[in-house]
Amino acid sequence: MRNAAKKIYLALIFLFLYAPIAALIVLSFNNSKTRAKWGGFTLKWYQELFKNESIMQALWNTLAIAIISATAATVIGTIASISIQSMKKRTRAIVMGITNIPMLNAEIVTGISLMLLFISLKMRFGFTTILLSHITFNIPYVILNVMPRMRQLNPSIYESALDLGASPLQAFFKVTFPDLLPGILSGFLMAFTMSLDDFIITHFTKGAGIHTLSTKIYTEVRKGIKPEMYSLSTMIFVAVIFLLILVNYTPRDKKDMHKS
Repeated sequence: MRNAAKKIYLALIFLFLYAPIAALIVLSFNNSKTRAKWGGFTLKWYQELFKNESIMQALWNTLAIAIISATAATVIGTIASISIQSMKKRTRAIVMGITNIPMLNAEIVTGISLMLLFISLKMRFGFTTILLSHITFNIPYVILNVMPRMRQLNPSIYESALDLGASPLQAFFKVTFPDLLPGILSGFLMAFTMSLDDFIITHFTKGAGIHTLSTKIYTEVRKGIKPEMYSLSTMIFVAVIFLLILVNYTPRDKKDMHKS
């Protein structure tokens, strides 16, 4: 009886979480513009979505910012992780504590802070300011994904490679980098997902005339929800689910499956 109650409770939680998303997905295939009536199955709204130039431009901006910011944050975060690991224990703990602050901080505080920074630097708000903002808040996610792999490394292997005649760069890419790769990939995918999904920081750092998908949806909702927005939201949901699956699938999981 107790186990049955737990399962029912868990089912209700997932129902409240995903019922609105399920309704949105169903409406994206509804031939009727009204939400109160089912007009039959259709893919018309997906076709209209791809014909909408403003939405397609927002999609391009979102993907470009997500890919570039995730790549830059991955490179910076990986280098930072290597530097942090070489620090003394106390210093490392302080730096990791500072790294956690942006993740625990409210996004609205980060967004306003970055906006004020760009204003003080007299930067023109637009693609560049959004990109710099996304790189900034993505770096901690990369560090926190790479650091666990750094702690598992055996420094003797790297030193042995140096003793055998490899240069520091060769020893890193042939010995250290392969062991860090799962953490680096997880950090990249996490950064990409966070950038793809961000609204608050983007809202405060974007300029006039430029939109990402999140800000575009917000603007369209204020005017009145169009059926194309259902299709767009459905595609974003599917993309995020796919990326989260990739984040949680690592080479280690593959080896464990092979052993079993």
